[in-house]
Amino acid sequence: MKALLATLLLAASVGAQAQAKLQPAQSDLSFQAHQMGVPVDGHFKHFDAQLAFDPAKLAAAQVSFTVDMNSGTIGAPEYDAELVKAAWFNAGKLPQAVFKSTAFKPAGAGRYEVAGTLTIKGQSKPVVVPVTLSKSGATTVATGSLAIKRLDFKIGEGEWTDTSVVADDVTVKFKLAFTGL
Repeated sequence: MKALLATLLLAASVGAQAQAKLQPAQSDLSFQAHQMGVPVDGHFKHFDAQLAFDPAKLAAAQVSFTVDMNSGTIGAPEYDAELVKAAWFNAGKLPQAVFKSTAFKPAGAGRYEVAGTLTIKGQSKPVVVPVTLSKSGATTVATGSLAIKRLDFKIGEGEWTDTSVVADDVTVKFKLAFTGL
């Protein structure tokens, strides 16, 4: 009987975690690069995230995040058309970027370091993402930023590997709103 009760409680706990639902209208995924020293800001219109999180059970916490690389924009149609091409995002062949967590580590009140694997353009690299969680009513918001090297992910191939034209450093910022946590 105890084993059955424990199984039901565990299933209810996992079920509650699985109910975390991304609220796209309240969420944002942006990036900033520099071209010839000038900041270039962009964002992705379509992305999704799944989160299972209980601060009392960090060993069981998980997040996976998927980005539709076809939805990247820097606000100018002619440049947006270039972003999806093979030299940059190669979105026709590799339409998704993915982050999958491997561990959560506490980093202070409401802050965590989330280790995981980031895969862009078929290139996978281990990363640690600093995340701040805040709660307002029924909504939990995860915010943070991550610096990456675009050439580690083969973003900007061929003539675009020249970092004097487009810098190697890119900052990715996110605000992800979830309900059900």
